[in-house]
Amino acid sequence: MALTALKRLCRGIDLVVMLMGKAASYMMPLLAFVVAFEVFSRYFLNSPTIWAYDLSLFMFGYIAALGGAYAQQKKVHINVDILYLNVPRKTQRMFNLISYSLGIFFLWIVADMSIGKLLEAIEFDYRRESEWAPPMYHFWVMSLIACGLFIAQLGRDILVDIYYIFTGKDLLAQEDSDGD
Repeated sequence: MALTALKRLCRGIDLVVMLMGKAASYMMPLLAFVVAFEVFSRYFLNSPTIWAYDLSLFMFGYIAALGGAYAQQKKVHINVDILYLNVPRKTQRMFNLISYSLGIFFLWIVADMSIGKLLEAIEFDYRRESEWAPPMYHFWVMSLIACGLFIAQLGRDILVDIYYIFTGKDLLAQEDSDGD
């Protein structure tokens, strides 16, 4: 019963992180369009926009931050392979536990700071210092969501690694014999 709940939790986190990562990736063509439109407006129409730079800056931040948990899910973050690949699998999982725990610690600090910045941005109506001057609160909301997703993904990875360390089996094997 507890094992089934643990598997469902891990698969649920996988689904949410995957959906958010893919949603962030769909913003890339929109970002390219905004930049191309600004170049066209500036150099061909001689009429630069006041919003394209700020919008592209926010969109790039959204893509990078929201894609972090998805990159973790796909295991594409940088690793010290010369050491990592030359130790037994259980030792690799222990290395993972250390690095994931440090990642969660760092992300917790970023999330805590983001809460403070969000409250300040709302209270004092912080805006970008540009001609367009868009509000900044949404950036801090995105930062909190990105931290939450990344912490959830790292927590999921910790559960999977702890299960492997104690049982020698993968928690989320392709198809389990019990139908989970």
